Amino acid sequence: MMQSDTENQTRTGILSDICVLDLSRVRSGPTCVRQLCDWGARIIKIEPPEDTSEMGGPRDGPDFQNLHRGKESLTLNLKSIEGAKIFQQLVRNSDIVIENFRPQVKYKLGLDYDTLCDINPAIILASISGFGQDGPYKDRPGFDQVAQGMSGLMSITGEPGAGPMRVGIPLADLSAGLFAAQGILLALYERMSSGKGQWVQTSLLQSQIFMLDFQAARYAMNGEIPEQAGNNHPTSIPTGVFKTKDGFINIAASGEAIWQKLAIALGHAEWISEPEFSTAQARSQNRSKLGDKINECTKTKTTSDWIAILNDDGVPCGPIYSIDEMFADPQIRHLQISQSVINSQSTEIPVLTQPLSLSRTPSTLDKAAPLIGEHTDKILNELGYEQSEVNHLRDNKHI
Repeated sequence: MMQSDTENQTRTGILSDICVLDLSRVRSGPTCVRQLCDWGARIIKIEPPEDTSEMGGPRDGPDFQNLHRGKESLTLNLKSIEGAKIFQQLVRNSDIVIENFRPQVKYKLGLDYDTLCDINPAIILASISGFGQDGPYKDRPGFDQVAQGMSGLMSITGEPGAGPMRVGIPLADLSAGLFAAQGILLALYERMSSGKGQWVQTSLLQSQIFMLDFQAARYAMNGEIPEQAGNNHPTSIPTGVFKTKDGFINIAASGEAIWQKLAIALGHAEWISEPEFSTAQARSQNRSKLGDKINECTKTKTTSDWIAILNDDGVPCGPIYSIDEMFADPQIRHLQISQSVINSQSTEIPVLTQPLSLSRTPSTLDKAAPLIGEHTDKILNELGYEQSEVNHLRDNKHI
């Protein structure tokens, strides 16, 4: 909706006619916003006049730059009467508001869906919370690791008997952000026929439980409580990490056909008919013994040797990289998984690209994260404020 003449001329992408007001902080909300920004939406990041970007790391650091690339920054005191008035003007001319406050905060600031809908019936509000917008835990502060623990994820991660283990990325934050973006796109699609907005809600806890997928379904359907399996797949055997002459390799021999290919590739076709390994159930019951036998074979050659042998024989496998090794891999280079954007100092900053592509309407990454308040004057001028009025608002700490 809200597009200046300059923005209309320069912004490209499938969502280039969409304007988003970004009230989000830390990671889950910004992850959601990034999905819209990279596909062309205009993002106005609304920030308090004092810089609080330390919540997302240093503003010029890799985390903040990767999360907040492509946005405009408007400083606004939402607690002041003038600041709230400006926000309401923005709502009238925007499509989406995204926030990840604790549920009650939006009501205190007048940012709840009913209030926004009265201003603009077509507005879509996306809310990400720790535990849901209602219920006994709604007012608790949410955090990724807390959601990992409450979802059961930490009980199935790590080596058996070693105690709970978090995964190495903020999975609850990331998945909640992605699901919120999905909900927004669905609401935009529905709005095309109804002309009305709606309230999109998700939480770290809900998203993390959904990501458990078959592990949660095992309990929901059969009452089976999954346990830690370390680097082994919990149900597909043999799938796991095996030693090689110079390191380790991942091998995924899921299903009867691939298991047989693996046994033959390792030079032990006789395993296929041995009672201990001849069925999926037998391989599950004798997982440790089978793993030991595979390790005895794999440690005779290098990782690269086995990758060549097993891939030629149709057995899924791969190296286990450090992050620098991952970026150096030729396939990853080919996929152009990172791209440089230009910051306000005309310096190139590498950020991660989108992991999907559209043949006619690709994602676009063209600028780095903004300085705090970098676009305040421009945005207020678009709303009709004279520069003297902008200066007055700034002097009185409304912006």
